[in-house]
Amino acid sequence: MAKRSAPEVNAGSMADIAFLLLIFFLVTTTIETDRGISRKLPPIQDENVEPPVIKQKNIFTVIVNRNNDLLVEDQVMQLGELRKAAMDFLDNGAGQGDEGCSYCKGAKDPASSDNPTKAIISLVNDRQTEYRTYISVQNELVAAYNQLRNREAQRMFGMDYTEMEAKYNDPNFRGNKDKLEKQIDEVKDMYPQKLSEAEPKS
Repeated sequence: MAKRSAPEVNAGSMADIAFLLLIFFLVTTTIETDRGISRKLPPIQDENVEPPVIKQKNIFTVIVNRNNDLLVEDQVMQLGELRKAAMDFLDNGAGQGDEGCSYCKGAKDPASSDNPTKAIISLVNDRQTEYRTYISVQNELVAAYNQLRNREAQRMFGMDYTEMEAKYNDPNFRGNKDKLEKQIDEVKDMYPQKLSEAEPKS
């Protein structure tokens, strides 16, 4: 009896199909890139230069311990209260004369900060602090700066500071970018973000 020959499968186009599928997935897949926390490092200074004298009342101390508890100015505080406390400190404006603040709307408490340009927020974390808590504390402190900047930007330019930054960073923005940059810098100079992070405690 004659042996039947098995029909051959034409696999010549399989490579083309696999290649087309690979290109399709490469083109249509979106790859998300992680964004870090925006922080500006201080410039390198000459070792012979003495650091400036900072009054203790111009430092707002925030400590997060290993149990994720928040200690603000030696007082236990909930995360939801941190933003307002930071804003009250930054906007206090207790300085007199050259250290005065004409735009501050704070309580002018002599025991608190003289001027937003001199106010420093010091953040200290424990090495065992949860990352989520660390980010939440960071967000509240940055939000305090942004809220004050929004207030002044609205008063001076009729627009939120965050909206101004979004427009400036938008590649499709067709307005006067130089003018917008000067306005952003002006608001930043009124409330400079001086957020100092100490080495985490072990």
